[in-house]
Amino acid sequence: MKRVIGLMSGTSLDGVDAAMIETDGEVIAAFGAGAEYGYSAEERAVLRDAVDRALDWGFNDEAPDFAAAEAVLTRSHAQAVGQLLAASGHKSADIDLVGFHGQTVIHQAPARGEKGRTLQIGDGRALAQALNIPVIYDFRSADMEAGGQGAPLAPLYHQALARREGFEDIAVLNLGGVANVTWLEKDKDPIAFDTGPANGLIDAWCQDMAGQTHDVDGRLACAGEVNAAALSRLLSHEFFPKQAPKSLDRWDFTLDPVRDLSLEDGAATLTRFTARTVADAVNMTGQPKRLLVTGGGRKNPTLMGMITEELPLVSVSSVDDCGWRGDLIEAEAFAWLAARFERGLPTSLPSTTGADHPVSGGKRAEP
Repeated sequence: MKRVIGLMSGTSLDGVDAAMIETDGEVIAAFGAGAEYGYSAEERAVLRDAVDRALDWGFNDEAPDFAAAEAVLTRSHAQAVGQLLAASGHKSADIDLVGFHGQTVIHQAPARGEKGRTLQIGDGRALAQALNIPVIYDFRSADMEAGGQGAPLAPLYHQALARREGFEDIAVLNLGGVANVTWLEKDKDPIAFDTGPANGLIDAWCQDMAGQTHDVDGRLACAGEVNAAALSRLLSHEFFPKQAPKSLDRWDFTLDPVRDLSLEDGAATLTRFTARTVADAVNMTGQPKRLLVTGGGRKNPTLMGMITEELPLVSVSSVDDCGWRGDLIEAEAFAWLAARFERGLPTSLPSTTGADHPVSGGKRAEP
């Protein structure tokens, strides 16, 4: 077994999640400490600028210079590991590997027979040197080279968690900036795909309209009314009829359909949009007995209530209710994936990303 730290920074740009587990890339032997490093306003602004420039670039011509953002990102991840080591009483020498996701600044899914492209900024070599620990990074590129979506990458970890608990015929829903679902049926490979926006559009709406990072406790959505016409426009997006596996970028959707609504009605409409598209996706996967929800969206009671309304025959609950660490699952997943990469085990499957074959994706940086 290896003691591995996983690091995740999502599209919400709120900070770095760090988690320690002991694993061989198959069995999860133990869960260690966890830590959350929140980005400062200055750090968030630098990273937001990198995302904006990446979207303007769109993989056309010469890439922008992301050096400043990479330096901020790498430094913040090193600090997150430092906090985790301090909390756990460990030293760098006690850690075998670090799984470093980096920060997604642009993601283009495969289309019209062409391979997709993705970019996670972050300097794996610099992080390895700063920590004096080997770092596994760039988990997505190999999958996309094999014709895959490059996302989602947590489903095999969801399967490992479910097997550890003896759960069968369940679905795991991650409500991050984008939502993705993993369908786990007994004795079958997991099926996974992005379902649509989760918190991303809601957060952007709150930021634009109220200067808030998110809809705290879903209060705005709870106070508003869903606008049927705006919801219909949102649901007409070309992403939804596509066959799975499929993926998207948080920025593939816009706020245009709700621009004329009040703050509360826009929040309600966007929240119902997330709930409806999640339910449509879950119903496509099969008939799960239970839907376990992870990611920041599970803390939004209005969103959770709407998902429950949309899935009346499914038991919907937070992963915390079964003892999983909802704030750390993505970070844990990249620790687990790092251990798998070390052993040459698949980090994605055709059923989870659409790759031509099982892929062991990543690169290793030495201290």
